Amino acid sequence: MTILPYEPRHAEAWRSLNEAWISTLFVLEPKDREVLNDPQGKVIDRGGEIFIAELDGEPVGCAALLPLEDGGYELAKMTVSEAARGTGLGRKLMDTCIARARALQAPRLYLETNSGLAPALGLYRAVGFVDLPARDTAYARADVFMELALSEPPPSR
Repeated sequence: MTILPYEPRHAEAWRSLNEAWISTLFVLEPKDREVLNDPQGKVIDRGGEIFIAELDGEPVGCAALLPLEDGGYELAKMTVSEAARGTGLGRKLMDTCIARARALQAPRLYLETNSGLAPALGLYRAVGFVDLPARDTAYARADVFMELALSEPPPSR
């Protein structure tokens, strides 16, 4: 598996990978459609980054870093296709995002997720994310809020 920075050729994979998991478990919300339909304008042009994971040239996963006002980044739209689940790709995507945020000297990574996504929550906690109090969010499905302080060394595996 290879993890690549987003290129315009990845636009359809970015949209379809995310639509697949969101629409299976939840409802696609207006904020989802905005980001998924315009990755260049809503992520890249605003100082964010998107990573696409490929297996034999086929996109099988993705994740984004969205800039926050404090210099941190929000980890967003991270998913692995059903066919690639259980391969360690989620961890590889996570490690890529953490390494990139550290390289950008971000003080933290932040994320919003859902309490029903046990495998994702396990991954987040395994890399050192901690729970935050509830807050206002643009997503109806988000009921868990977490952050990872990047000034601290990564947890041992």
